[in-house]
Amino acid sequence: MSLTKKRKAAEAKVDNNKIYSLKEASALVKQINCTKFDSSVDVHIRLGVDPKKADQAIRGTVTLPHGTGKTKRVLVLCTPDKEAEATAAGADHVGLDEFITKIEGGWTDVDVIIATPAVMPKIGKLGKVLGPRNLMPNPKTGTVTNDVAAAVTEVKGGKIAFKVDKAGIVHASIGRVSFAPEKIVENTQEFLTAIIKAKPSTAKGTYLKSIYMASTMSPGIAVDTKAFVN
Repeated sequence: MSLTKKRKAAEAKVDNNKIYSLKEASALVKQINCTKFDSSVDVHIRLGVDPKKADQAIRGTVTLPHGTGKTKRVLVLCTPDKEAEATAAGADHVGLDEFITKIEGGWTDVDVIIATPAVMPKIGKLGKVLGPRNLMPNPKTGTVTNDVAAAVTEVKGGKIAFKVDKAGIVHASIGRVSFAPEKIVENTQEFLTAIIKAKPSTAKGTYLKSIYMASTMSPGIAVDTKAFVN
Protein backbone atom coordinates (compact mmCIF):
# COMPACT_ATOMS: atom_id res chain seq x y z
CA MET A 1 0.00 0.00 0.00
CA SER A 2 1.41 3.38 -1.03
CA LEU A 3 2.06 5.96 1.68
CA THR A 4 0.44 9.40 1.68
CA LYS A 5 2.59 12.51 1.45
CA LYS A 6 1.84 13.31 5.08
CA ARG A 7 2.89 9.85 6.21
CA LYS A 8 6.11 10.04 4.18
CA ALA A 9 6.87 13.43 5.70
CA ALA A 10 6.19 12.07 9.18
CA GLU A 11 8.44 9.05 8.68
CA ALA A 12 11.23 11.31 7.41
CA LYS A 13 11.25 13.08 10.78
CA VAL A 14 11.79 9.87 12.76
CA ASP A 15 15.28 8.39 12.92
CA ASN A 16 14.69 4.63 13.19
CA ASN A 17 18.27 4.16 14.37
CA LYS A 18 17.85 6.51 17.33
CA ILE A 19 16.50 5.85 20.80
CA TYR A 20 14.76 9.03 21.95
CA SER A 21 14.45 10.36 25.48
CA LEU A 22 10.88 10.58 26.77
CA LYS A 23 11.04 14.38 26.52
CA GLU A 24 12.22 14.20 22.88
CA ALA A 25 9.60 11.62 21.95
CA SER A 26 6.80 13.62 23.57
CA ALA A 27 7.70 16.66 21.45
CA LEU A 28 8.26 14.66 18.26
CA VAL A 29 4.97 12.75 18.45
CA LYS A 30 3.16 16.08 18.05
CA GLN A 31 5.22 16.97 14.97
CA ILE A 32 4.58 13.71 13.10
CA ASN A 33 0.81 13.62 13.52
CA CYS A 34 -0.76 12.73 10.15
CA THR A 35 -4.43 13.24 10.96
CA LYS A 36 -6.75 16.23 10.82
CA PHE A 37 -8.38 15.27 14.12
CA ASP A 38 -6.97 15.31 17.65
CA SER A 39 -5.23 11.94 17.57
CA SER A 40 -4.60 9.87 20.65
CA VAL A 41 -1.04 9.40 21.86
CA ASP A 42 -0.38 5.74 22.61
CA VAL A 43 2.41 3.98 24.46
CA HIS A 44 3.36 0.36 23.74
CA ILE A 45 5.61 -1.43 26.23
CA ARG A 46 7.14 -4.85 25.60
CA LEU A 47 7.76 -6.61 28.90
CA GLY A 48 10.01 -9.48 29.84
CA VAL A 49 7.17 -11.59 31.21
CA ASP A 50 5.37 -14.79 30.26
CA PRO A 51 1.66 -13.89 30.09
CA LYS A 52 0.77 -17.61 30.05
CA LYS A 53 1.82 -17.79 33.69
CA ALA A 54 -0.91 -16.54 35.99
CA ASP A 55 1.48 -14.63 38.25
CA GLN A 56 2.96 -12.78 35.25
CA ALA A 57 -0.33 -11.84 33.55
CA ILE A 58 0.10 -8.20 34.54
CA ARG A 59 -2.93 -5.97 34.86
CA GLY A 60 -3.85 -2.92 36.89
CA THR A 61 -5.05 0.67 36.84
CA VAL A 62 -3.47 4.11 36.97
CA THR A 63 -4.88 7.62 37.15
CA LEU A 64 -3.15 9.90 34.68
CA PRO A 65 -2.45 13.38 36.12
CA HIS A 66 -3.77 15.11 32.98
CA GLY A 67 -6.40 12.56 31.97
CA THR A 68 -6.56 10.96 28.53
CA GLY A 69 -8.20 13.88 26.74
CA LYS A 70 -11.20 11.70 26.01
CA THR A 71 -14.46 11.70 27.94
CA LYS A 72 -15.17 8.06 28.67
CA ARG A 73 -18.66 6.64 28.36
CA VAL A 74 -19.48 4.75 31.54
CA LEU A 75 -22.17 2.14 32.14
CA VAL A 76 -23.01 1.20 35.73
CA LEU A 77 -24.77 -2.11 36.26
CA CYS A 78 -26.35 -2.08 39.71
CA THR A 79 -29.43 -2.59 41.83
CA PRO A 80 -32.05 0.21 41.97
CA ASP A 81 -30.77 1.55 45.31
CA LYS A 82 -27.43 2.48 43.67
CA GLU A 83 -28.82 4.07 40.50
CA ALA A 84 -29.20 7.63 41.83
CA GLU A 85 -25.67 7.56 43.24
CA ALA A 86 -24.22 6.44 39.90
CA THR A 87 -26.22 9.00 37.93
CA ALA A 88 -25.18 11.84 40.24
CA ALA A 89 -21.52 10.86 39.79
CA GLY A 90 -21.82 11.28 36.02
CA ALA A 91 -22.45 7.78 34.68
CA ASP A 92 -23.73 7.85 31.09
CA HIS A 93 -25.91 4.75 31.49
CA VAL A 94 -27.32 3.19 34.65
CA GLY A 95 -29.46 0.08 35.06
CA LEU A 96 -29.26 -3.69 34.95
CA ASP A 97 -31.64 -6.06 33.18
CA GLU A 98 -32.32 -3.84 30.17
CA PHE A 99 -28.58 -3.39 29.57
CA ILE A 100 -27.85 -7.09 30.04
CA THR A 101 -30.37 -7.75 27.27
CA LYS A 102 -28.80 -5.09 25.04
CA ILE A 103 -25.29 -6.47 25.58
CA GLU A 104 -26.47 -10.00 24.81
CA GLY A 105 -27.69 -8.54 21.52
CA GLY A 106 -24.22 -7.16 20.76
CA TRP A 107 -24.43 -3.61 22.18
CA THR A 108 -21.12 -2.42 23.63
CA ASP A 109 -21.23 1.32 22.97
CA VAL A 110 -19.36 2.24 26.16
CA ASP A 111 -15.73 2.55 27.25
CA VAL A 112 -15.98 1.26 30.83
CA ILE A 113 -18.50 -0.90 32.68
CA ILE A 114 -18.73 -0.69 36.47
CA ALA A 115 -20.77 -3.18 38.48
CA THR A 116 -21.67 -3.80 42.10
CA PRO A 117 -20.74 -7.19 43.60
CA ALA A 118 -24.41 -8.08 44.10
CA VAL A 119 -25.15 -8.13 40.36
CA MET A 120 -22.03 -10.01 39.20
CA PRO A 121 -23.83 -13.40 39.11
CA LYS A 122 -26.16 -11.95 36.47
CA ILE A 123 -23.29 -10.41 34.50
CA GLY A 124 -21.13 -13.54 34.36
CA LYS A 125 -22.92 -14.80 31.25
CA LEU A 126 -21.80 -11.67 29.36
CA GLY A 127 -18.14 -12.70 29.48
CA LYS A 128 -18.07 -13.89 25.87
CA VAL A 129 -19.19 -10.46 24.67
CA LEU A 130 -17.39 -8.22 27.15
CA GLY A 131 -14.18 -10.20 27.69
CA PRO A 132 -12.66 -9.77 24.20
CA ARG A 133 -13.43 -6.03 24.40
CA ASN A 134 -11.80 -5.63 27.85
CA LEU A 135 -15.13 -4.41 29.21
CA MET A 136 -15.81 -7.14 31.77
CA PRO A 137 -15.97 -5.63 35.29
CA ASN A 138 -13.15 -6.88 37.49
CA PRO A 139 -12.28 -6.21 41.16
CA LYS A 140 -8.58 -5.91 40.22
CA THR A 141 -9.30 -2.86 38.09
CA GLY A 142 -11.73 -1.30 40.56
CA THR A 143 -14.74 -1.83 38.31
CA VAL A 144 -16.50 -4.19 40.72
CA THR A 145 -17.33 -2.10 43.78
CA ASN A 146 -20.13 -0.91 46.03
CA ASP A 147 -18.76 2.64 45.89
CA VAL A 148 -19.97 3.28 42.35
CA ALA A 149 -19.79 7.07 42.75
CA ALA A 150 -16.04 6.97 43.48
CA ALA A 151 -15.45 4.51 40.64
CA VAL A 152 -17.29 6.69 38.11
CA THR A 153 -15.46 9.81 39.30
CA GLU A 154 -12.07 8.10 38.92
CA VAL A 155 -12.80 6.88 35.41
CA LYS A 156 -14.09 10.27 34.31
CA GLY A 157 -11.03 11.88 35.90
CA GLY A 158 -8.44 9.95 33.89
CA LYS A 159 -8.19 6.49 35.43
CA ILE A 160 -7.24 3.85 32.88
CA ALA A 161 -6.86 0.09 33.07
CA PHE A 162 -3.98 -1.82 31.51
CA LYS A 163 -3.35 -5.47 30.78
CA VAL A 164 -0.48 -7.34 29.15
CA ASP A 165 -1.49 -9.12 25.93
CA LYS A 166 -0.51 -12.58 24.72
CA ALA A 167 2.66 -11.18 23.13
CA GLY A 168 3.83 -9.63 26.40
CA ILE A 169 2.97 -6.06 25.35
CA VAL A 170 0.97 -3.46 27.26
CA HIS A 171 -0.85 -0.85 25.15
CA ALA A 172 -2.38 2.36 26.52
CA SER A 173 -3.65 5.72 25.35
CA ILE A 174 -2.00 8.35 27.56
CA GLY A 175 -3.21 11.59 25.98
CA ARG A 176 -3.88 13.50 22.75
CA VAL A 177 -1.57 15.28 20.31
CA SER A 178 -3.14 18.57 21.41
CA PHE A 179 -1.55 18.09 24.85
CA ALA A 180 1.56 20.10 25.68
CA PRO A 181 4.71 17.93 25.54
CA GLU A 182 5.10 18.33 29.31
CA LYS A 183 1.68 16.77 29.92
CA ILE A 184 2.51 13.84 27.62
CA VAL A 185 5.75 13.32 29.57
CA GLU A 186 4.01 13.41 32.95
CA ASN A 187 1.21 11.07 31.89
CA THR A 188 3.71 8.61 30.42
CA GLN A 189 5.86 8.72 33.54
CA GLU A 190 2.85 7.96 35.72
CA PHE A 191 1.85 5.06 33.47
CA LEU A 192 5.38 3.61 33.43
CA THR A 193 5.62 3.93 37.21
CA ALA A 194 2.49 1.78 37.51
CA ILE A 195 3.92 -0.79 35.08
CA ILE A 196 7.18 -0.98 37.04
CA LYS A 197 5.34 -1.36 40.35
CA ALA A 198 3.37 -4.24 38.82
CA LYS A 199 6.56 -6.21 38.04
CA PRO A 200 6.09 -9.77 39.28
CA SER A 201 8.82 -11.23 41.49
CA THR A 202 9.00 -14.26 39.19
CA ALA A 203 9.91 -12.20 36.09
CA LYS A 204 13.53 -12.86 35.14
CA GLY A 205 15.91 -10.88 32.95
CA THR A 206 15.11 -7.50 31.42
CA TYR A 207 11.66 -6.29 32.45
CA LEU A 208 11.25 -3.22 30.22
CA LYS A 209 12.37 -4.57 26.86
CA SER A 210 11.16 -1.70 24.69
CA ILE A 211 8.94 1.36 24.79
CA TYR A 212 7.37 2.95 21.71
CA MET A 213 5.23 6.07 21.45
CA ALA A 214 2.96 6.88 18.50
CA SER A 215 -0.09 8.91 17.63
CA THR A 216 -2.96 7.53 15.56
CA MET A 217 -1.63 6.41 12.14
CA SER A 218 1.85 7.82 12.79
CA PRO A 219 5.17 5.93 12.82
CA GLY A 220 6.41 4.68 16.18
CA ILE A 221 9.13 6.43 18.18
CA ALA A 222 11.53 4.28 20.21
CA VAL A 223 11.87 5.60 23.78
CA ASP A 224 14.93 5.00 25.94
CA THR A 225 14.14 2.44 28.66
CA LYS A 226 17.31 3.08 30.68
CA ALA A 227 15.81 6.12 32.39
CA PHE A 228 13.16 3.89 33.99
CA VAL A 229 15.25 0.88 34.98
CA ASN A 230 15.94 2.21 38.47
